[in-house]
Amino acid sequence: MKKIYIAGPDVFEKNSIEIGKKYVELCKKYGFIGLYPLDNQIDFNKKKQKIAQDIFFANKKLIEECDIVIANLNSFRGKESDSGTVWECGYAYGLKKEVYGYISTSNTYIQQFNSNEMKYENGIYYDLEDRAIEDFDYPLNLMLSCSIKKILVGDFEKVLAQL
Repeated sequence: MKKIYIAGPDVFEKNSIEIGKKYVELCKKYGFIGLYPLDNQIDFNKKKQKIAQDIFFANKKLIEECDIVIANLNSFRGKESDSGTVWECGYAYGLKKEVYGYISTSNTYIQQFNSNEMKYENGIYYDLEDRAIEDFDYPLNLMLSCSIKKILVGDFEKVLAQL
């Protein structure tokens, strides 16, 4: 049975344990083994930086053990996907794992900006701090969009159903 690493900012939700259990059960339903980051055994009685390192290495090991990564790439604390999730996708891509993502909108990245959040000059969109905004008809940054096998509009189960 193929193993799926479940990536995303869902680990920060108050009900993160229940979310993980649901995703692992969905993996079973579709014939996969789900690996959820919060299933790792971490000793939280250590110094904060040691805990962080233990979490990092435990999650990295799960990615190394998996065949597939499914990532929640919805915006998190801003317009971009969670940076930890993005790192996990990049690491998995570097290991030649299959990486899939899901988002809740079919808008391109540029369409996710309101007109009062950007300006248009000489054929280029800029944010209010005069930084160019990517306009490649992808929903996410080009490096992420081009490295993911498929980004679906929907949820975790929709990706599982497509596999």
